[in-house]
Amino acid sequence: MTALLITVDTELSALLHRNGVPLEENVRRSIWAEAGRAAYGIGWQMACLSRHGLKGVFFVDPLPALVHGADFLTPIVRTIVAAGHEVQLHIHTEWLEWAVDSPVAGRQGRNIGDFCLGDQITLLGLAKRLLEEAGAPPIKAFRAGNFGANDDTLRALAQVGLRWDSSVNPAYLGRECRITADPQAIGATRQLGMIELPVSGIADRPGRFRPAQVCAMSAQEMRVGLRHAVREGHDAFVVVTHSFEMLSRDRSRPNHAVLGRFEHLCRDAARLPGIRSMGFADLPAALPDRPAGPRTRAPASYVRTGLRMAQQLWATWRYERRFGPA
Repeated sequence: MTALLITVDTELSALLHRNGVPLEENVRRSIWAEAGRAAYGIGWQMACLSRHGLKGVFFVDPLPALVHGADFLTPIVRTIVAAGHEVQLHIHTEWLEWAVDSPVAGRQGRNIGDFCLGDQITLLGLAKRLLEEAGAPPIKAFRAGNFGANDDTLRALAQVGLRWDSSVNPAYLGRECRITADPQAIGATRQLGMIELPVSGIADRPGRFRPAQVCAMSAQEMRVGLRHAVREGHDAFVVVTHSFEMLSRDRSRPNHAVLGRFEHLCRDAARLPGIRSMGFADLPAALPDRPAGPRTRAPASYVRTGLRMAQQLWATWRYERRFGPA
């Protein structure tokens, strides 16, 4: 049985804040993804997941609390928990630029991996406490904002009592992600006191990794990746999206191409034998110790890749034009 983890990075926009957008509007646009008279953010995502009997993992970033106070977190966290989905930890350290009282003596960095081990322990411990005080069950898993973690991040996570990390995305290795990891590795591994469960994906061209992100993969590519993982008996298939990803890039209108991909993912996962939708709290700690045969990613297909590129071009024209239809 392959565990399916549909993960949603749930975060306010530091860019909107920099541009003077108030907290309430940032929450509406970034978390609930309101556009016109409807909303396409975590509420819509949870409803779609629940309708298909699936569980979502919402990696929530609490660091804006250093700027705005922690009260904004409570309705977000409690809504996720009440709907039967999972809250885990996410961090965007860009928010330290505006921190009222910096927990790391004013030091700044775009990514958690830009900080020394001691500062990472401080930031991760504080962020964990903020989520749990907002109503989250004990936090067990983490994903770095921008996938910008390093090996000290794993050491720090172990220090503050977490078990799982999902900051390794092979598309970011050697860039923002500086965790020591094999880009060809598939499935859970033990590293520096943590269990690393990387973002899944396929080969979209020979030697080229395409992450299983809703806005990056066509519905067909996601289906192929899922079925390949089940056929080979992978431990898990980890999908990524964001709380605001169903909107256009300027967050002013729904992107129905991405909405359709999310709906197709949920429908395909609900129908596919050999898949079990889970959160990190449901995963066995012995997952990386299970014997496994050779594992591969779904092989490249120029036809499939070409179709996705054509779809992306159409969706960009249809939904990203400033004066395009809503």
